[in-house]
Formats: sequence, C-alpha cells, structure tokens
Amino acid sequence: MTESHTTGTSAVGEPVAGRAPARSFLEVRDLHVHFPTEDGLVKSVDGLSFQLEKGKTLGIVGESGSGKSVTSLGIMGLHTVGQYGRQKAQLSGEIWLDGQELLSADADSVRRLRGREMAMIFQDPLSALHPYFTIGSQIVEAYRVHHDVDKKTARKRAVELLDRVGIPQPDQRVNSYPHEFSGGMRQRAMIAMSLVNNPELLIADEPTTALDVTVQAQILDLIRDLQKEFGSAVIIITHDLGVVAELADDILVMYGGRCVEYGTAEQVFYEPQHPYTWGLLGSMPRIDRAQSERLIPVKGSPPSLINIPQGCAFNPRCPYADVPKGNVTRTERPELREVSEGHLSACHMDRADRDRIWNEEIAPKL
Repeated sequence: MTESHTTGTSAVGEPVAGRAPARSFLEVRDLHVHFPTEDGLVKSVDGLSFQLEKGKTLGIVGESGSGKSVTSLGIMGLHTVGQYGRQKAQLSGEIWLDGQELLSADADSVRRLRGREMAMIFQDPLSALHPYFTIGSQIVEAYRVHHDVDKKTARKRAVELLDRVGIPQPDQRVNSYPHEFSGGMRQRAMIAMSLVNNPELLIADEPTTALDVTVQAQILDLIRDLQKEFGSAVIIITHDLGVVAELADDILVMYGGRCVEYGTAEQVFYEPQHPYTWGLLGSMPRIDRAQSERLIPVKGSPPSLINIPQGCAFNPRCPYADVPKGNVTRTERPELREVSEGHLSACHMDRADRDRIWNEEIAPKL
C-alpha cells in the first residue's frame, strides 16, 4: 500500500524504484482518476494503491464521494470513453490483473477481459439490467460473448446460474423481465450474470443497498459461498462497516480520493489508527451488546474533490487536528505509513497519541 508516485511495490506495497511486474493477482499502483469540469478538475481518485490475491476479499469503505465506485470503474476500464459530450476521465498509474497491465492496454483487450476475467455487480441492478430484454437473454448474451456456443447451451448455463444464486423456478424465471423481479431477486440475477463466465475478479459495488436486512444477509452469504466455490478475488465497496465485517479479509478506508487507513479486518476494527476510521466505527450500530450512548456521527461533510483542503483532507472535521504540534495538519499532507505489520495509516499524530485517544476516549464509547 502506498501513495507514492513510484511504480514498483514491495511485498507490503511500499514503493521501490523501477517498473516491476505485478506480484499479486490484482495490483493497483498510484491510481489517479480525474475528471475535467467547467468548475475545475475533480480528483475523484488521487494516488491509490493496493493488492489483492485470489480467494481473498478486500473491503473498500468510506462516505459517498470518497472515490470508492470510481476506483472500481477504473479497474473495469469503464472510464476510458467520454459520454454525452463530456470529456473522458484522465487516468494515470498502473492496474495489473494477473500479470497484464490494463491502463496501457487497448480498449479491445480490456473488453475481452471484462466479463470473463473480471466482472462487476453494480449498485442498482434495475439500472444495470436492460428493461427491454429478459433476464435470461441478457445472461445468455454475456456468456456467448466469451464462448462459441449456441443459444440452447447458453440458455442452459443461464438457468444453471439462476438456480445457483437461489432464484426459484429458474427454468421459468429465465424468461422474466427485470421489473418482474423483486429487488433481492434482481440483485441475485445481477450476481448470476457476473459469475456466468467464472471471473477471477469480482467487484461488488454496494451489493446490499436498498435491500431489507434479511435479504442483505442472504446476498452476503451468497457472495461468500460463491467465492469459496470459484476461488475468485473479491472487492466489496460499501459505506457499511457491518458488510465488510462479514466478508472482508482486508479493509481499505478511503477519504477525499485517497487511502487513509489499510489493514486486516481485525486491525481496522480493533486497533484503528486514523480519526476518520474512529468516526466510521462510532457511527455504526452494535447489536452484540447494550448501547449505552447514542451513535456518534462524523461531524461536517465530505470535502469537495475540486477543492480538497490543504494538509490532511480530514482536518476540518477532525476533533484531534490540533494534537500534533504546530499547524502541520493544515499545511502538510500525511503520507501513508506502516504502523504495524501490514497496517498503514495516513495521520500526523504519533502512535502514542493515537493509542491513548483510542483506548481512553473512543473505544469505551463503542
């Protein structure tokens, strides 16, 4: 994990000189995704790096506007073409998938990978699915794009996947249209379409948004079971820490287009090292024990990605911005540094101050 502008990475993601080939199945290096607008340059992702192995799940968390979904679309190669007369995104950095660099690859090469090597479960399946075609015909098309088979074979595969994701009477519901499915069934159909080609990378963007809690649990269990079956690398993008607690091996916390904390799920939940992460944990309801106090929201609003605050982007909202000596939080941007093995944080406070605040002020209230 690093926010450096060098391109190579060591085993823990720290920068090394040169342009080394990827070591992990998925490796994102110093990714920038900027959008030119009339008001200025929107820095949606501004120097993001991470790694992911097959069979592992990475949770990317943060508020709306932190750059989570833009990151996923960048990996999928869906920012490369301008739409409706808008200028296309400006991308830089490197994205390595199984040894192949995607940002420098031509559009046809990425298109061949999309759906087969990597697939995405979109946040709103009603918008992602075409309203004029049946669920089955859309899954059939997704399968035949990458396999030279007839429609009958592809339809059999579509029914098989719909059954696998828990759609009742799949041989009949394969002929249904998206509007004839409930929200949970549409999400299951979206998962079936994403998995029809057995992709090695699956990105789930807010997969449980707008679903009731029982359906949420079913969808999360389904993703977990399918990952075990297919051995895929999975990225879960969400603002809900409860979701990543269920699924993620590692957690990346984003704020203002950058990573502010990264570590294993256990490290981030039990030894968080960034005030923004403390705020996210404080605003998460707990059902495993009695709640003695009200939830603690993160005060203020996320920053404008056109005018990101100087210094630490979180400093206008951080209750501990004045703990470091001087005015460093408002003048210098903190770099992502390793605070323990595999655990990184971008905060100007020293480790002793962070541990003291966490143990004495934050943890007792959670």
